[in-house]
Amino acid sequence: MSSAPKGRGELRAQPRTTRSGQPVRQAGQVRPVRLGRRSIAALALVSAVGVVAFGWPLLAGSDSGLSAHAKDAPWLFAALLPLLLGVVVATIADVGLDAKAIAMLGVLAAAGAALRPLGAGTAGIEPMFFLMVLSGRVLGPGFGFVLGAVSMFASALLTGGVGPWMPFQMLAMGWVCMGAGLLPGPDTLRGRGELYVLGAYGAVSSVLYGTVMNLQGWPYIGGLATGVSFVPGDPVGENLARFVAYCLATSLGWDLPRAVVTVVLSVTLGPAVLKALRRATRRAAFETPVTFEPSQR
Repeated sequence: MSSAPKGRGELRAQPRTTRSGQPVRQAGQVRPVRLGRRSIAALALVSAVGVVAFGWPLLAGSDSGLSAHAKDAPWLFAALLPLLLGVVVATIADVGLDAKAIAMLGVLAAAGAALRPLGAGTAGIEPMFFLMVLSGRVLGPGFGFVLGAVSMFASALLTGGVGPWMPFQMLAMGWVCMGAGLLPGPDTLRGRGELYVLGAYGAVSSVLYGTVMNLQGWPYIGGLATGVSFVPGDPVGENLARFVAYCLATSLGWDLPRAVVTVVLSVTLGPAVLKALRRATRRAAFETPVTFEPSQR
């Protein structure tokens, strides 16, 4: 009996098998981006530059002319943004960010950018934080960092919030999503325990995000009261005490509602969102090799 003629080749995703032909079960949670050496080096470089960019005014001397450097802030945009994009390039070169991962990145970034304006001007209520935290948890630290940065970039374009503060927002949100991906128990912790961990992390990261962003602009704001203003050349401890007073007096009313909204949405909508993200990740089969096979007709 003759076999059917072979037709055109078909592109199929083949499950990984052992030598005996048995399918291989994944040891851990499948993620679209696995951090390699170059990705980790790029993340470390961006984070180091970001820490310096956020905190260098605290170490500036009284004769540094800090007020004059306020006009140099746009140059930080040109310095940080290529480094952020370098993380994406290094990730692609290291692990191969395929079309499925790019599609998921685009969908989640668009969703985050669309959620952010919903709370604009309303006591700091920003529902995008819970989505960023849950996405970072499921998709891992590498994908999470890229997602956070791209989401803030898309949000800035959507709302017209492009300015020298934008790369700082991209970096800070990247840190938030990356931290969610580094939380313990990604393969074992489920149910209420996971929701409590994500809620606690969401609350802390929401407040820290606002605090870090305050540090970016506080040294350049003039006309503040003596007890909360930045004084170039003063000891770091004294300036930090003024900074804490500044945060309590100005931004805490925004940071706390953001934290509360993040916790409430993480606990109430978290199970459904986590289930959907994990189902989409499994069906995308990011770690399944793709091979060509001749079709049978």
